[in-house]
Amino acid sequence: MRPAGPAAQARPARFSPARRLLCEAGGMARLLIVHHTPSPATQVLLEAVLEGARTDEIEGVEVVTRPALAATAVDVLAADGVVLGTPANIGYMSGALKHFFDGVYYPCLTDTAGLPYALYVHGNDDTAGAVRAVEAIAKGMSWHRHRPPVSVTGAPDAAAREACWELGALSALATLERVG
Repeated sequence: MRPAGPAAQARPARFSPARRLLCEAGGMARLLIVHHTPSPATQVLLEAVLEGARTDEIEGVEVVTRPALAATAVDVLAADGVVLGTPANIGYMSGALKHFFDGVYYPCLTDTAGLPYALYVHGNDDTAGAVRAVEAIAKGMSWHRHRPPVSVTGAPDAAAREACWELGALSALATLERVG
């Protein structure tokens, strides 16, 4: 049952009742960043995403960061948007990010439909297989990709860092739009 009132009626049904009440009470939007960061290159990209998501120009978003092996279904169910970060390992996403998806798939399958997500991937040679795999799972969960993935090969340069900063900032905005 949905709470009464015009604000509640305007809320999409995809919010859990508890999350809807929190948003209506003026709670902050929550952006969850799930990452596997085993290398200096992926750390640089994560830091750029975090800087963008936490920019002073965007207010009202709580940024929650979880390593892929520690992120849970509860984290996803409490989120209003998700950023996923992974290295491309042997043409696929990291095992850690796949483990995350395995753990959240069924508990989150129906309650997170429409969740905005974004992706950044780092690889030494190629990221196409990792991007394809993540997008297939996100599509299966009915998540909505709000930005094209940021794919970086080799050492991250200024353009890669800027693209990740922008991905973080725009993900924070997409999270606000979903709540607002």
